[in-house]
Amino acid sequence: MNKVAVIGAGTMGNGIAHVFAMNGHNVKLVDISEDALSRALVTIERNLDRMVTKGKITEKVKKSTLKNISSHTEISSIKDRDLVVEAATENVDLKLRIFKELDANTKKSCILATNTSSISITKIASVTSKPDKVIGMHFMNPVPVMKLIEVIKGYSTSASVTKKIMKLSTDLGKIPVEVNDYPGFVANRILMPMINEAIYSLYEGVAGVEEIDTVMKLGMAHPMGPLQLADFIGLDVCQAILEVLYEGFGNPKYAPCPLLVNMVMAGKKGRKSGEGFYTYIKGSKETKVSKQFS
Repeated sequence: MNKVAVIGAGTMGNGIAHVFAMNGHNVKLVDISEDALSRALVTIERNLDRMVTKGKITEKVKKSTLKNISSHTEISSIKDRDLVVEAATENVDLKLRIFKELDANTKKSCILATNTSSISITKIASVTSKPDKVIGMHFMNPVPVMKLIEVIKGYSTSASVTKKIMKLSTDLGKIPVEVNDYPGFVANRILMPMINEAIYSLYEGVAGVEEIDTVMKLGMAHPMGPLQLADFIGLDVCQAILEVLYEGFGNPKYAPCPLLVNMVMAGKKGRKSGEGFYTYIKGSKETKVSKQFS
């Protein structure tokens, strides 16, 4: 599977392209936006430069990695690919639409993977003519750094495809974990209720933003508190995943906290919007609690 396509040039997409290209794969990065593709290539080069500075890779590896990536705006460019990894926004309708297009624009043997963090692989596979070749590859953010890949089998995913993706993930220097196709899989089924409960603790006045995060960092040895992590993931993404869990299980414990819903409606989506539970200044690592909660 040397010929790979990555659909979506956002944070996850450019990270996935980076990892495949650095491991010798020929990568086509596809997005409808030329600007998004340009930003992605700049980000990949900047991240590679950082790795060179830290002595993790050589200048030669950086150059070969960049050479392995080409950018495209047309979905028809993926017809020769052996593997396609979709990394679009966590939206069911969008992913179903993309997978219909992927099915129509790939060869019969091509494996179709999705980087979804919560949406049913079986549902995504149902809109294709080859559900046995559809699988989940849930990378963690930041992709070049984080080792885990959740490999999710849909109802019809073949054993041979699962085996190939498990091996490929290992070849990328990652640690794959095979899981079954249920809402939220493992990572987000456990993580999102914790984040939601942290938001409820703030909403109900149990403690402030910094206090909640400090308890989890110092008491549970988490590198980042749940509210700061929610900002990092994106509050809109957290809400979307919780809604998938709520719909999938029909259990009110997964319903997004009203505070989270209001913040997303107000455009306070975390780091990417400049404000969530904390405020963020572009180009600075300094953060402070949002004035809404201070």
